[in-house]
Amino acid sequence: MLKTGRPVDTESLDRLEEKVKLLVALVGRMRNEQARLAEDYQKASAELESARARLQEAEGATAEIAALKDERDLIRARVSSLLEQIEGLSL
Repeated sequence: MLKTGRPVDTESLDRLEEKVKLLVALVGRMRNEQARLAEDYQKASAELESARARLQEAEGATAEIAALKDERDLIRARVSSLLEQIEGLSL
């Protein structure tokens, strides 16, 4: 056994032990927080993708509505033209 002739300072060792325990606890809390944040990120990413899909559907519906309105206007104009032609017959 090696003897140094100095008394062992257990107080310093106790402080170091306490700091290590605090550090281990802190690392554990940080890992838990990181796992929670990763889960939140995954949920937010899924919600974002869902919102993008709904937006794309809405844009498609908007384009379809515009096409239907144009078609309605065209039909209205043709019917109007036919009615004018019928009135012009003077039956």
